[in-house]
Amino acid sequence: MDFGLSDEQQAIQEEVRRFADNEIRPVASEYDRAEKYPHDVMDEAAKAGLLGPTIPLDYGGAGYSALESALIVEELFAADPGVGLCVSSAGFGAESIIEFGTEDQKERWLPDIASGDAIMGSAISEPDTGSDVSSVSTRAERDGDEFVINGNKMWITNGSVGDFFVVLCQTDPDASGRYNGFSQIVVESDRDGFEAEKITGKLGIRASDTAELRFDDVRVPEENLVGTEGGGFLQLMQFFDETRTMVAAQGVGIAKGAAERALDYAQEREQFGRPISDFQAIEHKLAEMHTQTEAARTLTRKSAWSVENRDDQLTALASMAKEFASRVAVEVADEAVQIHGGAGYVDDFDVERFYRDAKITQIYEGTTEIQKNVIARELLE
Repeated sequence: MDFGLSDEQQAIQEEVRRFADNEIRPVASEYDRAEKYPHDVMDEAAKAGLLGPTIPLDYGGAGYSALESALIVEELFAADPGVGLCVSSAGFGAESIIEFGTEDQKERWLPDIASGDAIMGSAISEPDTGSDVSSVSTRAERDGDEFVINGNKMWITNGSVGDFFVVLCQTDPDASGRYNGFSQIVVESDRDGFEAEKITGKLGIRASDTAELRFDDVRVPEENLVGTEGGGFLQLMQFFDETRTMVAAQGVGIAKGAAERALDYAQEREQFGRPISDFQAIEHKLAEMHTQTEAARTLTRKSAWSVENRDDQLTALASMAKEFASRVAVEVADEAVQIHGGAGYVDDFDVERFYRDAKITQIYEGTTEIQKNVIARELLE
């Protein structure tokens, strides 16, 4: 059993860490405070080949594996979760195009993501539909050789900055079976009837763009249909294991970033004439934070490895990794603030931001409760 990374994977990890230290950490607070999308950082990320890392080489991407993508996500989020999410989500939804798209669709949309000329998103959740994806009500009705789309999508990453979105729509409301009758359709943001409203006031990941999308008789050609009409729900479900693994990697990155900053602060901060790292209470906190982070990392990397190697165990592992790593992120960030004391309660120190950012990992891509349901179902089948 080999737990080591290859030379190439170590090189990827080190290069992303340098990028994050040089391009993200110096400006993270600025973008968080302004709730501003980091276009300048995205330009540099494109030059570094970090956008759409799983996009195949034939379409301008790096063609990285899920494990290599997890390494990238961890390093980005250890620098800053908000900006890290912007970089790692530039191709959010591309998996569907890669797996089910036509050759024309791949050539039309994927290269622009990899080059940084476009940003995309995946539009699933709605104002009344979160965990219950099968209750999506956004409609796409055929009219000749076009689809006419009406409805709303909520909490959409890249919503007001994206150039196009893979939208889950109901195309056959009379279809038999709860999971039939849904389709994935690409909608460009410059089409008539499309509107995006940025959501502000978020607890965390404020640099990342989140918006509500509205579709008012938006017309798209039938060639924008991804895969089989009526098979969109089942197509989408195939990627939750991978996307949940990436959220687990986000949690590991947050825990790593918070734990490292807490260690540095504990060695610098003095009380009673010595560094607070000399006190056993702080030593125990640091020991547990780093142990939890390493445990989450191991589980996450096993899940990432399973994406390409062990389908039979992936669903349970992905939910285990997502549930555990997100919990570790919240707990480690909490302890990092505690170690900083009053200084950790203001935004002069990064741990205040990490504390706010950590919570979302327990919510998006399936809540903690949903992950436990999935794990239990896999155990009992």
